[in-house]
Amino acid sequence: MDLGVRWKLHGDGRTPAPGAVVRPDERLSWPRTFGLGAQHVVAMFGASFVAPVLMGLDPNLAIMMSGVATVIFLLSTRGRVPSYLGCSLSFVGVAAVIRAQGGTSATVTGACFVVGVALFLVGLAVQRFGARIIHAAMPPIVTGAVVMLIGFNLAPVTASTYWPQDQWTALLTMLVTGAAVVCLRGFWSRIAIFLGLVFGYAVSWAFDRIFGRIHSADASGKVTDHWRLDLSGVGKADWIGLPSFHGPTFQWSAILVALPVVIALVAENAGHVKAVGEMTGDPLDDELGTAISADGAASMLSTAVGGPPNTTYSENIGVMAATRVYSTAAYWAAAGFALLFGLCPKFGAVVAAIPGGVLGGITVILYGMIGLLGAQIWLNARVDLRNPLNLVPAAAGIIIGIGGVTLKFTDNFSLNGIALGTVVVITGYHALRAMAPAHLRQEPLLDSGTSAYDGPGDQPASS
Repeated sequence: MDLGVRWKLHGDGRTPAPGAVVRPDERLSWPRTFGLGAQHVVAMFGASFVAPVLMGLDPNLAIMMSGVATVIFLLSTRGRVPSYLGCSLSFVGVAAVIRAQGGTSATVTGACFVVGVALFLVGLAVQRFGARIIHAAMPPIVTGAVVMLIGFNLAPVTASTYWPQDQWTALLTMLVTGAAVVCLRGFWSRIAIFLGLVFGYAVSWAFDRIFGRIHSADASGKVTDHWRLDLSGVGKADWIGLPSFHGPTFQWSAILVALPVVIALVAENAGHVKAVGEMTGDPLDDELGTAISADGAASMLSTAVGGPPNTTYSENIGVMAATRVYSTAAYWAAAGFALLFGLCPKFGAVVAAIPGGVLGGITVILYGMIGLLGAQIWLNARVDLRNPLNLVPAAAGIIIGIGGVTLKFTDNFSLNGIALGTVVVITGYHALRAMAPAHLRQEPLLDSGTSAYDGPGDQPASS
């Protein structure tokens, strides 16, 4: 059985010829391959470490399980889809809502585990029936609206939790991170979040030395005098050790909040597979179902032991585009480095010590970018917002999701925020489509020409 773990040496193993690419089943020399693997780890550092901190989960376990998830993904796709799986930022808002309802870390990971199961089943369905079913159930107007409300639902978290801890550090971090995203080129632009974190650390340390303690809200929300950068936990942490594990618990209220993220994950995986196929010149539509299932299986394993769910990382697509090296051997190396980092509690303590003001500056940009990915989905699909069939359900769902509107059914069951907004968008669109006059139903949902993933002649993928 071909698991995609055999690679041919590309050329002399040093530098690809001008215009040439290193294909997924090729590799450069092992020292260069390990160097590229380290580069991939650095590229995913910012988002993959910020996400578990924002979710209240162990960053050491998150990075370790990202390595495990990457291995699962590479084996499942038989080395055809080079990808790194890191902690998904789409779940940050879900975790915040669950915790606000009194949920624990186990409740968060339990809800995310169910999302992983749902994602795995979606992948199986895509393998059986083809990617057209994605477009039929979740056309771009629906997908974009759900991604948008998930991102913008996070705005109060930044405004009320992180920014007030140190507004000036937050402002400086935001400005420097934004400048790095826009002004830097190539690899450096792909690690802009990481550079923003490093800058924020340095500013917090300098402000502590210059101005002393700050009188503001701490991480618990209590207003007190405290250091901006507290590294006391780093000194106490061991150099080598296992991260903390815990099992999931399941609550229907938390699960209903988390399930809409499946839509965002499907969109992320579909976009990743399409982008990699275009860059390598190897159409990968037949691997979409496998990729989605692999992501679901990896997320199930991670959340079962207390880690965060995972998704494919666009930062690493940027590294491949910049280097023109698509070798999956580099991703195996990256997974190995991630496992080693996960076994270093001192490293996790450094991550956990990220000052609140730094997170405030980072999340202003990060959360906004997540939300605007929904608008990008609309633009890429040329969604016509002048059509009331598109406009009405999207508008209603987004306002409900962002505003935290609640619909109470009984004393013990209600829908609100992300969950209610998603239900309104999906059911509202399909119900209105069934009743709308013909001139508003511009495209049949199952027509091959409307699918962003299948070409006109594509057949359903086989396992």
